[in-house]
Parts: sequence; structure tokens; C-alpha cells
Amino acid sequence: MKNSPSPSLLRVLAGLLATPTEESLATLQALASEQTWLRPSLSQLVELPLSEWRAEHTRLFVNGYPKTCCPPFESAYREGTMNGPVCHDIGHFYQTIGLQPIEGLPPDYLGVLLECAAYLLEQELVSTTDWETLWQGHLAQWVPKFAEDLERQTKLHLYQQLALQLKDLF
Repeated sequence: MKNSPSPSLLRVLAGLLATPTEESLATLQALASEQTWLRPSLSQLVELPLSEWRAEHTRLFVNGYPKTCCPPFESAYREGTMNGPVCHDIGHFYQTIGLQPIEGLPPDYLGVLLECAAYLLEQELVSTTDWETLWQGHLAQWVPKFAEDLERQTKLHLYQQLALQLKDLF
């Protein structure tokens, strides 16, 4: 691992992948006191209607035309399909470390994987093998490419910063 990420940073990165809501801007403003890299994005978001922020989120992560440019799923990047075999592997990994899948979210969703990484970092007796399985065996295999795609495709400073933060982890 290039840098040792903090659990709070990993959780912020995971949260930025979520669909923007009415509360998202206020949440980002509060987080910007600790995560200073968020500050430059706030001026753009303050001026941007929530509908445009949501549209960019959807275009990038959910349902872009003619294709979704940055699907935040390991199976999409590594296997070229959604819900590929890697989902089973990750689901099994979660079980071995005592976690249950999050209902409604595929196990290979980047937000879930980052939350899992934060969880592992917070465990006092985290197994090096568990960390390596998650970080090197899964995240490092595709997140750098995802971050490159995101940086190139997005129109919002916030998502450019998300891409840079993700790239800096590897």
C-alpha cells in the first residue's frame, strides 16, 4: 500500500459515490473542515442545481449513454459484467471476517469495499492476510483504472478530487 489511509478518509470516499441528496452539500461543508481537499469543490456545488449534480452522478456511475463510463463495481472492471464471479468471492470474504452483506448493494460496490477497508483498519487485531486480500487482491486490481476513468470523464471538480484521492491510495 502506497499510503496508509485513515478510516475516516475511506468513509468519505465511499460516501462520495452515493447519490447526492438535499443534505449532501451541507454534509460536504461539514466534512471540509477535516478533509480540506473538499473545499475547492464546494464553490462549484453551491452554484450547481442538485438535479445537475445528480445527473452527473447518474451519467458517471449508474446509467450513462451510450454506456456507464465509471461503474463503481469490481466485476464491471475486472470481468466486464455486473455481478460476476468476483461478487461471490467478496461475499465469502465478508463472511470470513464476520461481516454481513449490505442489503441492496452488490458486494463488489466500491463504497462497500471502502467501508470494509475502514472497518479492517479500525480492528486492533486485523489480520495482515485479510488486509492484503481486500486491498491487493481486490481494490488494487481495478480502482486505479476506475480513478483514471473518473478523472477523465467527470465534469465536476468534486469527482475529479475523488479520482485523485483514490489514485493516491495506490
